[in-house]
Amino acid sequence: MIGRKKEIQELNERYDSGNAEFIAIYGRRRVGKTYLIDETLKDRITFRHAGLSPIDEKNHKNSLKEQLKYFYLSLQLHGMKKTKCPTSWLEAFFMLDSHLKSIDNGTRQVVFLDELPWMDTPRSGFITALEAFWNGWACHRNNMMLIVCGSATSWMTDKLINNHGGLYGRLTCQIKLSPFTLSECEEFFHDKGILFSRYDIVQSYMTVGGIPYYLGYMKKGLSFAQNIDQLFFAEDAKLHDEFDRLFASVFPSPEQMKSIVQLLGTRHWGFTRQEILQRTGMEDCGASTKLLSALVASDFIESYIPFGNGKRKTHYKLIDPFCLFYMKFVQGRTEIDPEFWIHNITSPSINSWRGFAFEEVCFNHIHQIKKALNILGVSSTQSSWTVKGDDETEGTQIDLLIKRKDNIVNLCEMKFYNENFTVNKAYYMKLVHRQNTLAKQLPKKSVIHNVLVTTEGLNYNEYSNAFQNVVVLDDLFES
Repeated sequence: MIGRKKEIQELNERYDSGNAEFIAIYGRRRVGKTYLIDETLKDRITFRHAGLSPIDEKNHKNSLKEQLKYFYLSLQLHGMKKTKCPTSWLEAFFMLDSHLKSIDNGTRQVVFLDELPWMDTPRSGFITALEAFWNGWACHRNNMMLIVCGSATSWMTDKLINNHGGLYGRLTCQIKLSPFTLSECEEFFHDKGILFSRYDIVQSYMTVGGIPYYLGYMKKGLSFAQNIDQLFFAEDAKLHDEFDRLFASVFPSPEQMKSIVQLLGTRHWGFTRQEILQRTGMEDCGASTKLLSALVASDFIESYIPFGNGKRKTHYKLIDPFCLFYMKFVQGRTEIDPEFWIHNITSPSINSWRGFAFEEVCFNHIHQIKKALNILGVSSTQSSWTVKGDDETEGTQIDLLIKRKDNIVNLCEMKFYNENFTVNKAYYMKLVHRQNTLAKQLPKKSVIHNVLVTTEGLNYNEYSNAFQNVVVLDDLFES
């Protein structure tokens, strides 16, 4: 298995603990949660079941009755004798309890419930039944290991991790599974026999992020550009409809979620909560806050406070590479050239996208940037900063600021080039303006260090000393 070393070790330690274990695994859809369990606990799972998707292929909503019927069929598949189908989750978990008792030989019993949020249909009483199963029986058996997974991260955090009812404090372990890093993407492609340069691996990250499920569609023998055409633009493109499926399968209000994401995709640095409400027509209430929180929890968007602002100016920005790419190049197009990417690979539109997309790659690899700057041991915070211009003052935008406790502020510039970057006089003056503007907002004891984060490196000339540090592509591939 690629990566996941910490998670594998944790699961194996819990398996061997000799105690009752209740483990929750969550993370963005397609990130590999089920695969992690299948590979780590292969042939050691006593009972497994996956909830039915809330909406099937015919746009039909799966009800409590259908969820219970499918659970009953899973019980039969795992050896339970035929009886009548349960009519409630309390009855269904009682059947599971009875079945596990009947086959208990004293060894570890692993119960794996996948896509748990899907089972919790409206007014189903699912959480109450799960509480009764764990608190009334399972937690008292030292050989019980209950593992639950879910892609609806907000449901997992609200109903399980931050539960204030009968499941409060009951989890013995929680694992948030994150997308692959660039290093893990490289390892993944190598394992699949796919020969990409690091330049193209970064571009693959720009298009689908470090999502193993999407990366798995890449084919060896094809260039990066050919793979992108196959995934998004060909007649039977595998990911052409993924955007709609993604939101319908994770959120109970997919259209509202998509409207927020589509708005955030229009501005690189994002919007405040009030701006989002005004532009989407959403009401200023707790429900809208929950929608934003759910998108943050699912790693589609992030909240941040721009440098020099307070919490009231919290911004929300779209950070999911797949969504950003899909909305930019696929969504809304009625006629798509099946070789769109190859035909437009050097176009201004794609070159401009590369620049912005590379910034998101860097934001997702802050750890690697700090490691390259040798400041992992220094307490620091990072944010972006935008200054609006007027008739007298030129505006400026700083993509990434790293403010350190050792009185250094790293002003980072991200440039995605296929060769060394050259600082000319105009760009040098732009850097000076940014540095002077920022200096006015900092204590006198602070010193600004300009950092270039780029692909190949920096050409040295009379202006190159504007940068104190250069971080290159190879640095971003560090573990």
